[in-house]
Amino acid sequence: MGAKNCPETPRQKMINMMYIVLTAMLALNVAAQVLEAFRVVDTSLLHTLKSVDMKNNQIYSSFQQAYVENPTKVQEWKEKADLVQKSTSEMVSYILLLKEELINYSGSTVVSEESPLHSDDFYFITEKGDTLVVEKQDDLNAPSELLITQKKGFELKDKITEFRNGLVALLDENDVELKESILKELETPDPISKVKEDNDNKTWEAQYFLDKPLVAILTLLTKIQIDVTNSESNLINHLYAQIDAGSFKFNKLGARIIANSNIVLQGESYEAEVFLAAEDTTQQPQIFINNSEVEVIDGKANYKVNTTKPGVFKWSGLIKYKTPAGIIKNYPFEQEYQVTQPSVTMSATKMNVFYLGIENPFDVLAGGIPKEDLIVTMTNGTIKKSGDIYVVEPNELDEQQRRTKVTVYSNIGGQRRVVGSSEWRVKQVPPPIAQVAGKSGGDISKGELAVQDGVRAVLIDFDFDFKYKVTQFNVETTDGGYTNIKKSNSDRFTAEQKAQLARVNPQSIVYIGNIKVIGDDGTTRDLDPISFKIR
Repeated sequence: MGAKNCPETPRQKMINMMYIVLTAMLALNVAAQVLEAFRVVDTSLLHTLKSVDMKNNQIYSSFQQAYVENPTKVQEWKEKADLVQKSTSEMVSYILLLKEELINYSGSTVVSEESPLHSDDFYFITEKGDTLVVEKQDDLNAPSELLITQKKGFELKDKITEFRNGLVALLDENDVELKESILKELETPDPISKVKEDNDNKTWEAQYFLDKPLVAILTLLTKIQIDVTNSESNLINHLYAQIDAGSFKFNKLGARIIANSNIVLQGESYEAEVFLAAEDTTQQPQIFINNSEVEVIDGKANYKVNTTKPGVFKWSGLIKYKTPAGIIKNYPFEQEYQVTQPSVTMSATKMNVFYLGIENPFDVLAGGIPKEDLIVTMTNGTIKKSGDIYVVEPNELDEQQRRTKVTVYSNIGGQRRVVGSSEWRVKQVPPPIAQVAGKSGGDISKGELAVQDGVRAVLIDFDFDFKYKVTQFNVETTDGGYTNIKKSNSDRFTAEQKAQLARVNPQSIVYIGNIKVIGDDGTTRDLDPISFKIR
């Protein structure tokens, strides 16, 4: 992911331009109007900062979910993302504390019952949640004293440099465009000296902090916060994309065996195909079965053996394949089959897989053997009998069908014997889709939206009686150029959100995000956001 994939948005460009114009106007001493304009810009920047933070948190949630599903594959990139999150949090916290110190140094009042907040007050919320009223927005002396004389501005520059270098260090040599983007967004250069001026040795600190009013400096610090979180966003999106960047260009990769049956009648042949579960027509894998290399045609090897007596027989092998990076990787496999006279049929009554976190109905039929004489066990879970069927409850995910085996025993005359076994996949219940008015986005009339009660989580084409319930969501709309975000801590629109939706105009966008749900099994998930265009 390069700079071309993370350009400045028109909104960011507008904010940067406004800051430059307002700074220039200070030289004309247009005091009251300029101070008010800086307050407006700072408020807009803070709204933008919240939006970027929200989107970054969604990426971190995606990292966590991916790590739960495949720790080995995701660990390297998640560890880097955790470092980005930690250093960004420390940098933003430092800027917030610097703002607080500036405001207190200049003079502030803590909002309380004795000193309430007024509508025209310029205020700041500290990291601890206290609200400070800025008493001297136009103060020129205190900021210069603290940031220039006491060197706090120089310390800030060092922090930005350290943060910037830390992000760049997490990138590979080939990530040139993203490196340049981060370096540019967080650069702190001293002004270029003009040839005709003597002793022109202005610094970055003096350029931005010397003889500037407090409100202008607070706005600049907010802009630096956005630069920090934008750089964080670009980097964690890049890291998330790397999870699959070095993988094979297949959906799945691993040893697979397709047998005509794992249980065959005595005297018949046992036959199975061994192949890689994805094919690259440019090269063939090497396949070894029982320590001997076998012929491979179209990515597959054929294993065939005659059966002469009943019993359980094991066989194994190894698949060698060259990765896109030129590294030879080994994929071992092991399989067993049983030769027996009785036949066994096993099937899940609803699906051909087991789902984690729910009770899976499961049936066993053995020709010639009564059900009361059967014992059914499994690895990676438990099986209990419920009437004439069994209920399977897996312990862990097993999408590759490697650890979950159901085995059937007969118990006749006190003799326990293996009748048959089979291997199964264990999958997670699929995520639901957020819907409003039965839609997951698109065009919607204002009237139709107004009569809706809230957001539903819907499982599409899922046969089990399993439900998700929305526990929170945000509604985001744009009003007069400002982003309004209202939160609900349930699956229903709050009164504030309904009032917010009543104000939307045709052709505007309603964005519903930060959606969290809880399933019948008690697990929580984050859902993809949805958006609607008002017609």
